[in-house]
Amino acid sequence: MPQSFEVRTYGCQMNVHDSERLSGVLEEAGYVRASEEGTADVVVFNTCAVRENADNRLYGNLGRLRSAKQENPAMQIAVGGCLAQKDRGEIVRRAPWVDVVFGTHNLGSLPTLLERARHNQEAEVEILESLDRFPSTLPARRESAYSGWVSISVGCNNTCTFCIVPSLRGKEKDRRPGDVLAEVEALASEGVLEVTLLGQNVNAYGVEFGDRYAFGKLLRSCGEIEGLERVRFTSPHPRDFTDDVIAAMAETPNVCPQLHMPLQSGSDRMLRAMRRSYRAERYLGIVEKVRAAMPHAAITTDIIVGFPGETEEDFEQTLEVVRRARFASAFTFQYSKRPGTPAAEMEGQLPKEVVQQRYDRLVELQNEISLEANEALVGSEVELLVAEGAGRKNAHTARWSGRARDGRLVHFTPDEELRERLRPGDVVRTRISQAAPHHLLADGGLLDHRRTKAGDHWEAGQRPKTSGVTLGLPSFGAPAGEPVEQGCGC
Repeated sequence: MPQSFEVRTYGCQMNVHDSERLSGVLEEAGYVRASEEGTADVVVFNTCAVRENADNRLYGNLGRLRSAKQENPAMQIAVGGCLAQKDRGEIVRRAPWVDVVFGTHNLGSLPTLLERARHNQEAEVEILESLDRFPSTLPARRESAYSGWVSISVGCNNTCTFCIVPSLRGKEKDRRPGDVLAEVEALASEGVLEVTLLGQNVNAYGVEFGDRYAFGKLLRSCGEIEGLERVRFTSPHPRDFTDDVIAAMAETPNVCPQLHMPLQSGSDRMLRAMRRSYRAERYLGIVEKVRAAMPHAAITTDIIVGFPGETEEDFEQTLEVVRRARFASAFTFQYSKRPGTPAAEMEGQLPKEVVQQRYDRLVELQNEISLEANEALVGSEVELLVAEGAGRKNAHTARWSGRARDGRLVHFTPDEELRERLRPGDVVRTRISQAAPHHLLADGGLLDHRRTKAGDHWEAGQRPKTSGVTLGLPSFGAPAGEPVEQGCGC
């Protein structure tokens, strides 16, 4: 009997996509995905070191598996990802029932490490300091029938004082454009309608092969892929944002009118302390250019509240930038120490109550702005890609949910006659009837419903599986004489 596996993911989109790669390499090694019932033969934790209390969450979950491991000694537990890269052998010391620890640079080693741990009857810890294989060379079992992640680079060359990612993910490594496009084409051929291009600093793409305009070219090339209806990307850095990228976004029909660009602070003094190599006016200038090219673009951001040394004046400057930028939404975070980062050792660490009070004020302001922006959309028509599991209350409200092209979440009520025919992955048009800060409602029925290949695959329980795409010299378009890697259609 083949052994079953389960991958539990914490953290960012990059980790989610890494977990798809882990599932792919395990399936290629003969493992099968576990059913919902019972505990898998192999449980893999793909961890995050950026989120607050990441270690507590991991060790709590490992503790809960200890009794299952005692009852079934043949069961294996593996820990990978950013926290594994940081803590290394500490994980086995604190949780000696763990069988394998692997880092961010050696995802493809997992099956070998599991086999070695079984054979040697002891824990295997393998943490590489640099990539042994670019993640795109690994197969991936995709989680969605209609939307896919595509990594264009890994690592980061920035030195933000609050961020531990560069030390865990390494320096930026770029994929060749032809390989990126081959993977996007493979997904589109499987019926995937939407891709999100991923990178720690996505618009720095091309730095490794010396083309500062590579990212804009990549966006335009994605516009030529048949069947691909939506292209998104995350997250760009304001320092590297160039006008050609704005032009590519505006002029490429399938690139969505959405931009998520971290601000972190509206205070130039805090931006210097964070080692963010832009200032507030530079940031706002990009926002103005994006809105001039795409008036209806939804711009979202990340903001840190309570960075060491932040004064009331600094915080007020952040509020002013938020008022001027008028973000569609913002991911707001209370600063918390990350061991190993320069900010953790800075003077001026703020009391929790001060940070909480500022955080509450920021959230209140952003909610007001988000609500006003959403209310302006009432009565307008939107095209939605129907999503799975995006509405927690849908079972009680009889609504479905979907994402508009600008990324906004819309909960809608389908007509009775369409309800049985609707599937995640289908495309619908509807009219906005009501607004809230974090979502929109459309309760007047559907104006149009288009069944898609992605919906067919979702209904059949099929998810794309893409083969690994090799590395090579940078070029745009599918490399001459090289076949595009295709998924298996299962």
